[in-house]
Amino acid sequence: MIQHGSKMMMAAAVVVGMAGLGGCATKGFVRENVAVVGSRVDVVSTELAAVGGTAKDALDRATAAGKLAEGKFLFAEVLSDDSMKFPVDEASLSPEAQARLDAFVEKLKTDNRNVYVEVQGHTDATVPKDHNYRLGEARAETVRRYLNQHGVALNRIGTISYGPDAPAASNEDRDGRQQNRRVVLIVLT
Repeated sequence: MIQHGSKMMMAAAVVVGMAGLGGCATKGFVRENVAVVGSRVDVVSTELAAVGGTAKDALDRATAAGKLAEGKFLFAEVLSDDSMKFPVDEASLSPEAQARLDAFVEKLKTDNRNVYVEVQGHTDATVPKDHNYRLGEARAETVRRYLNQHGVALNRIGTISYGPDAPAASNEDRDGRQQNRRVVLIVLT
């Protein structure tokens, strides 16, 4: 019985000892590991925010393309002759471009009163894509503002930037790059 009692005491001591070994961590150890995990969370959060911005841009472009698909295509006006080609890294309209847009506005007012116009901005591929998307959007917005100032309601005009993604010509030479700096007007019913 004494032996059995000492075995029980020994077993209890072993259990208490084992519980003590795995039990408590020091505050320093906990702080150190929490800091490492916290820094990893910060890095992942930053990367996720960057991907979220890219995903939002893609969703915006897809939504705009969906709008285009909803309407029935009526005609496209490609303003890519010398009057509508934009200078390098600019979104301003030349007097010739304004004259072409004036004729387009008159056509909309007389022939196509209830249409939707999608203004597509395009660029060459000489600078980083994110800059080109912003530049393509600026070109499309310039045309949109011009159309609105000359009588086309804003709710009938949408813009989208394709940046360098839909070139009309090769970006390998100067002439091709110039042809890619353009605006395309898509008219839908």
